[in-house]
Amino acid sequence: MRLFNLLLLMVLISVSCSEEEEKKPEINWSNEYSIDLSKEITIQEEIDIKLFLEMHKDWKMTKTGSGLQYYIYEHGDIDTSYSPMPGNTARIEYEITMLDGTLCYKTEDDEYENFKVDRSEIESGVQEGIKKMTIGDRAKLIIPSHLGHGLLGDRDKIPPLTTLVIDIYLTGIQI
Repeated sequence: MRLFNLLLLMVLISVSCSEEEEKKPEINWSNEYSIDLSKEITIQEEIDIKLFLEMHKDWKMTKTGSGLQYYIYEHGDIDTSYSPMPGNTARIEYEITMLDGTLCYKTEDDEYENFKVDRSEIESGVQEGIKKMTIGDRAKLIIPSHLGHGLLGDRDKIPPLTTLVIDIYLTGIQI
């Protein structure tokens, strides 16, 4: 019986060692493949955003050529038509969530963040959206991943390829 078990073990080892490793399909990573993959991602994000907006019909979104969607839902009391310009410092309060409502980041109550418009590492979608606002405005921004954190996410709370919903309040501008 011992000899049989030993022979069986040897057969199993030889069979398992002789099997070829499972080959993964090779991807011919070309410009065309990259473009096609990017189109697929963009189409899926557009579908996700459309479904999200179906649940928020009261948001009167405006879509820009880049894909940013914004809605200024409250105008400031300050009588100004001055919007942040490149090089100005914008002072904001914000809340960043994913489409499913997961909170990523939020300024604490009565605190704000400053950033230089078009001269900082803030997401390009926020940069574009803030220039549509004036002091005191509150807006909702829907930022597709290519205008946010893209393929990598922020390596903390925002996963790769994540569409963001940002509720933003422009509290001031420093020229």
